Amino acid sequence: MSLLTVENLKMHYTTMEGTVKAVDGVSFSLEKGKALGIAGESGCGKSSVAFTIMRLLPYNGRIIDGKIELKGSDILSMDGEEFRKKVRWKSISIVPQAAMNSLNPVFKVGDQIAEAILFHEDVSDQEARERTLGLLKKVGIDPSRADHYPHEFSGGMKQRAMIAMALACNPDLVIADEPTTALDVITQAQVIKVLKSLQEELDLSLILISHDLSVVGETCDKVAIMYAGKIAEYASVKEIFRSPKHPYTQGLLGSFPSIKGTKERLQSIPGNPPDLIDPPPACRFNPRCRYSKRICTMEDPVLMEYSKGHFVACHMANRHPDYR
Repeated sequence: MSLLTVENLKMHYTTMEGTVKAVDGVSFSLEKGKALGIAGESGCGKSSVAFTIMRLLPYNGRIIDGKIELKGSDILSMDGEEFRKKVRWKSISIVPQAAMNSLNPVFKVGDQIAEAILFHEDVSDQEARERTLGLLKKVGIDPSRADHYPHEFSGGMKQRAMIAMALACNPDLVIADEPTTALDVITQAQVIKVLKSLQEELDLSLILISHDLSVVGETCDKVAIMYAGKIAEYASVKEIFRSPKHPYTQGLLGSFPSIKGTKERLQSIPGNPPDLIDPPPACRFNPRCRYSKRICTMEDPVLMEYSKGHFVACHMANRHPDYR
């Protein structure tokens, strides 16, 4: 049985301009101890998937359809109080994108981590303190820094402190939402190293959300490529990097420089992502696709198994002679 199963998830935002179909029929599963990357351009719905799973949507966000099962239990059917007590932080936790702004500047870092433990578990202040010191050590921060304030931490230390907080209640699954954004490359490497070592040490399941395919490739077992609220391609990391089938995935990979082989001009994807209030009919990528045919403007492609374990939502995956 999968640890997490998401089926046909739809979540929309209501705005003054109209309804934004941010998550529009997303399905995937995650095994215990495995890592799934969700990648794509900004605005494709990656973070919206994360916050829908965590049920941390803003007032204008609404789950329209779908199912989310954690260890066989439908967590969308739980009321808010039951979800808070049984799932959030205890079974699923999140490392938010804006770690710099997620820590309260007027409280010591250690006290903020201990507060998460005390809020969700029946333990003494002393036990929460001891666990906090252990968590800081586990993520590579000197436990003596527990009594320091956030402004005394570097950006990378703040990110690692947020990882420690996400681990505070021993969850089965950690969702890391763009954990390396706004960090320099050296600090990015340190944060990714911490996530990978913790996943192996604690047998954690991980969902890593990123626009950086190199980070996903280094960290994850499988990857879901999202475009305009839908999954365009879903396969193992090795398969995606070796043989991408969706033209959007090919474009993303072509936009990253390679450290191997001859130097080549980087590719770019023409155009811009669509407005999700009024997305293109049928295939949402067709206005930017070099393989687009008439069927792409008439029928919405379904995510189908192209080969064993490799799913693609593209009409041309088996038809175009130049399509790799």
